Amino acid sequence: MTDRPAIYVVDDDPGVRDSLSMLLRLRGYRPQPYASGEAFLADTSDAAGGVVLLDLRLSVMSGADVQAALQARATPWPVIIITAHGDAQSARNALKAGALDFIEKPIDDTVLLETIESAVAAGDAARADLDRRTGVDRRMARLTPREREVLTMVVKGRHNREIAAALAISPRTVEVYKARLMDKLDAERLPDLIRLAIDAGIG
Repeated sequence: MTDRPAIYVVDDDPGVRDSLSMLLRLRGYRPQPYASGEAFLADTSDAAGGVVLLDLRLSVMSGADVQAALQARATPWPVIIITAHGDAQSARNALKAGALDFIEKPIDDTVLLETIESAVAAGDAARADLDRRTGVDRRMARLTPREREVLTMVVKGRHNREIAAALAISPRTVEVYKARLMDKLDAERLPDLIRLAIDAGIG
């Protein structure tokens, strides 16, 4: 279980930090406790990832402020709100802001651990999607403007002769461009090429 992710415990109550950290260590996680949102954000700006257990009412920067800061960074870390002052409006606001779940204190260990497992899975999926999109963008950056024109028309279902007429080139040249596209985008088949283009927002 050494590959389990970091769990950031952000709570200004030292008793809560200690008890949650102990529970998480016993389950093979790597708890990283923080007494304030400011300390958490300053220390994790370059962190690889993890799950955030975030108290809603912190002494200075609120849990909602920390959530907003993570969103501004485009950090794909699942956030689980924990609070002793839960109400429907607070839960609604936290969930609308992107929190994965909202757990009231005193915390039920079983519920918390199940929620963390779900958060880990969600975080893995979010990172995989981000990696995939980054890879697609990197491959698309290899294309010349004319290759992008050809790709756009391919995605729209245009035949070689239609593309050739639109771009004032020969159908044979269109085939050459298609072959270049397949090579540059690492696509083995035409459907793969089209799927990559759609992922990149083309077509």
